[in-house]
Amino acid sequence: MKNNGFLESVETFECDDLTDFTSFINTRLEHRHFIWRGQRDSNWLLEPTLDRLLRSHGKTGNTKIINAHLKRFKMATRGRRGSNPPIMQNENDWWALGQHNNLATPLLDWSRSPYVALFFAFQEATTSSTGKRAVFGLSQTTVEFISLKISQKTSGAANSNIIEFIEPLSDENARLVNQNGLFSRSPIGIDVETWVKKNIDHSDKKVRLYKIYIPETQRVRILQLLNRMNINHLSLFPDLYGASKFVNFDLLIENY
Repeated sequence: MKNNGFLESVETFECDDLTDFTSFINTRLEHRHFIWRGQRDSNWLLEPTLDRLLRSHGKTGNTKIINAHLKRFKMATRGRRGSNPPIMQNENDWWALGQHNNLATPLLDWSRSPYVALFFAFQEATTSSTGKRAVFGLSQTTVEFISLKISQKTSGAANSNIIEFIEPLSDENARLVNQNGLFSRSPIGIDVETWVKKNIDHSDKKVRLYKIYIPETQRVRILQLLNRMNINHLSLFPDLYGASKFVNFDLLIENY
């Protein structure tokens, strides 16, 4: 395991394999307040699908388009949530419902398990642009504390400058339960790492965001070992999709 350095509350590590990754996690077991996210490409920003989609069309930060997008989703779900669907309490509940049904949203998925995050970093066979997959660890308590301070100092547009964490209670998010998951919602057009560097005081030299890179050449071995730990599509997706993907992996990955 190689430490690539600390900069503005962000520390980066290079792990050679699952053994290295496990060693990294085991030396930070006191970090219970950290949440974890895996991404297929180490070059990708910590930004939601909706931000990426809008940027690709030159419409970054267009709140009018975002609001219309959510309204269309609400209308499109009519009659498709069962005979007695639960009442959605707020906008974020609607976004959360969309997030796990392939809607482009302003939310990011996280897990309280670094190994679940590792699975999502490696589940897809498509190669990355760098040859490396990434797992990120974020201090939820620090981000919540800083966001509260920002909200207390501002009024009116306060929510546009903070990161929110969303843990919906709706039973329509069964996957979230199995994945020990939650969502974050950042200011429109600002990725999580940029927010951390901009808003958190770095003088105490404490790490608020970990970036861990692992070679994608380790994909098969990592998925085999995670399966032995019961971290697979069958355990993380409690539906027919999860069952199908699990069985497919048995064909695609030797000794799965």
